Amino acid sequence: MSSRSNTAEKWYLEPGQTASYFEHQLELLPPESLTQPLWKSLILDLRDTFAPEKLPPLQLTSRPIDLGLPLGEQLAMPWFRTIFTNIGNVLSPESLPPLELESRPVDVGELITDQLSHYWWTSLLRNLADRIAPEHMPALELTAKPVADIVPRSWLLLPLWSEVISTPKVFYPDKPKTAESTRPLVLRPVPLTAVDTQPASPEEAEVRRDIGRSRIRQRIWITLAAAQAVYLIVMAVWR
Repeated sequence: MSSRSNTAEKWYLEPGQTASYFEHQLELLPPESLTQPLWKSLILDLRDTFAPEKLPPLQLTSRPIDLGLPLGEQLAMPWFRTIFTNIGNVLSPESLPPLELESRPVDVGELITDQLSHYWWTSLLRNLADRIAPEHMPALELTAKPVADIVPRSWLLLPLWSEVISTPKVFYPDKPKTAESTRPLVLRPVPLTAVDTQPASPEEAEVRRDIGRSRIRQRIWITLAAAQAVYLIVMAVWR
């Protein structure tokens, strides 16, 4: 019984102790709301509803950021309200304050989307200008230390064994020709027969028919693609 009382007394401050004594202590006891009776918790809930406790104003230690309408409220909005909101943003967009950059901006040149929106002759002229008068870039600023010796001087590099060998070339004599190899080869004429153009099986005929149709479709698609390319080139030039 005495051990239990000593353990329970550790959770309460003694007269000579301060709050720093329990600063790093772990609170494992359940909250008092779990041991309250039902009628008492009901009365406390009613009091919080009709006469809530007046708390002091919140002191923010960081700068608040306006995130706009939360996502839950956006999903709860009816569909016609979102349409009106989008139309209002198009006709009279919200004027936002200037952007405050906290990092150093880096010039990355023209964006990829802007490059793709140009016509084809602008990229051709840009490439010709880069070849004739290239842009002079500033010297590269290295932030890493250069490596003095990639291969340490203490290593001993040995050449391959095949590169060290120096022997004269040896030519082996040809094998003697046998009597059978000296006999003249007589070719007998093979009688020409009519070539059977009919397929051997219906599966082969079906495969040939599918190949012929695929070739026809291929020619049609190539013709349509070429016509579309010509049309786009003409429209880009005459625009």
